[in-house]
Amino acid sequence: MTPSLEQLPDEQAQAARFQQARDARNAATAQDYVELISDLIATTGEARSVDVAKRLGVSHATVVKTVNRLQKEGLINTKPYRGLFLTDVGENLATESRHRHQVVTNLLIALGVDEETAQADAEGIEHHISAQTLATFESYLQGHRS
Repeated sequence: MTPSLEQLPDEQAQAARFQQARDARNAATAQDYVELISDLIATTGEARSVDVAKRLGVSHATVVKTVNRLQKEGLINTKPYRGLFLTDVGENLATESRHRHQVVTNLLIALGVDEETAQADAEGIEHHISAQTLATFESYLQGHRS
């Protein structure tokens, strides 16, 4: 059943909801990129666009476009022929994202989900979890370990 114009939400309210969803997708992308760049630098000593593209399963052109956006947002710096580097703000975001991922993964495992599935599921959940829910998960896990 298609809604009539009388059933549609207010235009501004609907536009705000769609904008919120777009902002959440952009934030999730930024978090994925900075976390991966941080991990690549920590494990291999460098983060190159080609490696980011391979690990995220996207094209090199997509990485270049996203890196340009993240540079404008102050999360990444690039140096010709030297790869990708995180700013302090980018590194802080990577640390925060990694922490959220680990908490969600640990909770799912504590609930009986196998590690591989927990890792995969946490990859989506970590970007949308509220600070309150994350704190509740952490509190549960602290009590669960005791």
